[in-house]
This record gives sequence, C-alpha cells and structure tokens, in this order.
Amino acid sequence: MQTQRRSALKKIVAAVAGTIGLGFLANAEKTIRPKKEVFNTEPDQETPLFSGATKFNGMVFIAGKGAHFEGDIKAHTDHVLKKLEKELINAGSSMEKVLKVGVFLNDIEDYKGMNEVYKGRFGKNPPVRTTVAVAKGGVPGDSLVEMDCIAYI
Repeated sequence: MQTQRRSALKKIVAAVAGTIGLGFLANAEKTIRPKKEVFNTEPDQETPLFSGATKFNGMVFIAGKGAHFEGDIKAHTDHVLKKLEKELINAGSSMEKVLKVGVFLNDIEDYKGMNEVYKGRFGKNPPVRTTVAVAKGGVPGDSLVEMDCIAYI
C-alpha cells in the first residue's frame, strides 16, 4: 500500500514537472530574438563588403573611420572622432556610452598629437582603448589614423 502511494506521488510530481517544463518551452519559442540592424552599407553593391555600423541587443558596433584628406594628425583625429560621434548618435548612442575604442595610427610618432585631440572626447569616464601603429602600407586610404568603437544604447 505504501509503495503504491509513493508510486502515485512520483507520477503526480513527474506530471507536474513535465507540464511546467512544457510551459517553459512554449514560452521560450514565443520569445522574440533580437535582430541585427546595419547602417551605412553601399546600396549599389549586391552584397556589401561591410556595414558602417551594426546594432544588436542594445549594443552598437562602429566600423573603422578614417580621414581621407590632406592634414596633420590633429586634424585627422578630430575628423575621425566627429565621424564616430555622428554614427553613434545615428544609432541611438553617444560618445559617453562608448565602452571600447580601437585606434590605428599610421605612425607611432603621432601618438602624442592624437592623444591631445582625443582627450576628453568621451566624457569623464573614458572607454578602454587599444592603440597600435600599423605596419607596411599604413592605414587604408592614406589616413593618419583610423578608429572603431563599441558602445551601448
């Protein structure tokens, strides 16, 4: 008799657990998955090479921006930072929400000049940053600096 009650209790617990588990599965299928949004692709290309910016799940990823005109490192850095800011605003973010910046210098000798313009552009709590000088061929398009970043929205 006691064995029958235990067996019945086990069956009831298993049935309840199974029902709850199926409920979780049904809800999981109804969950809307975030979609990737891309910005600034080349509309005349059948398959674009890359996007200027991508938003996903509350994050924004900005592709490398350069300055493709004659000028010194300070003019190029200012131009690049303004382009990053424009992309961030367009994506619903800001310079203050940047978490990481990648800086690619054509010449490591420009490090000090780049820093003079860079300083303070991301607010009082600057993002983490990696700065490297590229080799053999430099930054694409004859820019003295290229920067990319990751931010939240």
